[in-house]
Amino acid sequence: MTTTPSFHNAVVTGACGGLGQALARELIAGGARVALVGLQRPALQALAALEPERCAIYQPDVSDAAAMQAMAADWMGRFGAPDLVIANAGVAGGFDTAQAGDLAVMRRMLEINLLGVATTFQPFLAPMRESGRRGALVGVASLAGWRGMPGNGAYCASKAGLIAYLQSLRAELRPTALRVHTISPGYLRTPLTAGNRFAMPGLLEADEAARRLLAGVAAGTEHIVLPRRIGWLSHALGLLPARLHDRILLGQPRKPRAGEPGATDIPGLKK
Repeated sequence: MTTTPSFHNAVVTGACGGLGQALARELIAGGARVALVGLQRPALQALAALEPERCAIYQPDVSDAAAMQAMAADWMGRFGAPDLVIANAGVAGGFDTAQAGDLAVMRRMLEINLLGVATTFQPFLAPMRESGRRGALVGVASLAGWRGMPGNGAYCASKAGLIAYLQSLRAELRPTALRVHTISPGYLRTPLTAGNRFAMPGLLEADEAARRLLAGVAAGTEHIVLPRRIGWLSHALGLLPARLHDRILLGQPRKPRAGEPGATDIPGLKK
């Protein structure tokens, strides 16, 4: 069953696959005009073909402020200010501080996962605010941002920083008609989790996650956990003494580092 979202003009980054693609499909099916932002043109073209008159394809690096501003100007020149901007683009991967080469991984992960959200929101913020209409700015963080995990320091840091950034922006925009929503997914069946070598409790299909996300944003929920029961589990683990919590996590397999089998691609990574 497809949720009909109460949005008319949406921008979705990371629309090529996984959660972003599922979100784009839901929005298109619901009648929205959708800016499809990503790096894999064939995937974006397949989405745009669903409703060519209501979609446009853009392929900027989300951490490139000038490129994102140009994308926003083109989109708003066609369809006006959006009422929904979803900063979904993100990358993941293992990290080892002892390895000099992994510093580039952390830098690039911060550029995409944290800076990329600000560069996505920035060109739309003033036009959305000036429109006087209700609007939503959505940042896709992660349960990994709630507490650091061994071997995953770069990703956890990027998502923890994102959660704090979204909290700040939410407070700033309280007097306006704009709302800021933090999404904390657990494990979703996407390319980012395909190489994981550990158990993923509560694994959720991307289509179902997209429906729940859009329904939560439409209802005004400021912090959405997908699935909710995994949030409860993470919170319960967080109540354990740090030594015990760390001992449990140290026994789990780690996410593959860049270059290792099963690692996901990090666009723009300078090796």
